Amino acid sequence: MAERLPRAARLDGDFISRLVVSGRVGALGEPAEEAAQQVELCNRNLCALANNFAGAGFTPVIDWVIPDREQLDFFVSLLPDLHVLFVVLAPGIEACRYRNTIRAPRERFDFDGYEDLGLGMKRELGGVGWWFDTAALTPEETADRVIQEAGHRAMVS
Repeated sequence: MAERLPRAARLDGDFISRLVVSGRVGALGEPAEEAAQQVELCNRNLCALANNFAGAGFTPVIDWVIPDREQLDFFVSLLPDLHVLFVVLAPGIEACRYRNTIRAPRERFDFDGYEDLGLGMKRELGGVGWWFDTAALTPEETADRVIQEAGHRAMVS
């Protein structure tokens, strides 16, 4: 999507979280308190980058899982001068699993919690933003639709 906009930056939460190379604890890792602190650090860094890019005239596109209302509210609070659009790419669990298998080996991830994550997100965020079923779309078609429709479907702030 960011490639299709005239001036944009893709801010990849996975990349930002992997900047921690020693002592890294993944979002679902142990100890849970350290995992939560590192998720918050990643979120703060994503928002700082988004504000910096926006201030320089770029559209920041944050690519990251926002699992609950608390984290979405945290993002919005750290992006006070930006119009925040929240798009959940929701192709369904089977499509997610399949797409993971066709990724480059370096980009694949082991995750067994699709059902729990999906249910939790729907419970807390089901009426927020735009839940976009992309199962039948290519990445290019998805990007085009998001660019065309997110402004009136995904507004959060």
